[in-house]
Amino acid sequence: MIRQCIVHYTALLISLIICATAALLESTKISKKEPEPYHTSALTGEGWVIELLVGHPERIQCKLGVHAHVFSELILELRALGHCNSNFVSLEEQLAIFLYLNITSLTIRHVGEHFQRSNETISR
Repeated sequence: MIRQCIVHYTALLISLIICATAALLESTKISKKEPEPYHTSALTGEGWVIELLVGHPERIQCKLGVHAHVFSELILELRALGHCNSNFVSLEEQLAIFLYLNITSLTIRHVGEHFQRSNETISR
């Protein structure tokens, strides 16, 4: 009887050690976290371009260096030359990024923040 109790308690102790070890390993395991979005502004780059096109006529000239009618003509010319929207960025936003980079001389990182785009997208 005593021998059975010792065997039973030994098995219980081993089981507790295994469970505690598993819990410890699980709690210290480096888990893969979901990436936190970096660009979280309510106004997208596309939204900003639309705002410039329909807003005060002097604002687009101040921000992009061209008036709205010149911007529209550039878009028409680019489309005639075969340029089009990319998978995620409209041709209008692509042109705005190019003009904004040239007018402001900001870094790719700053322009990416402004347009809510990755550095890779801006540098293309």
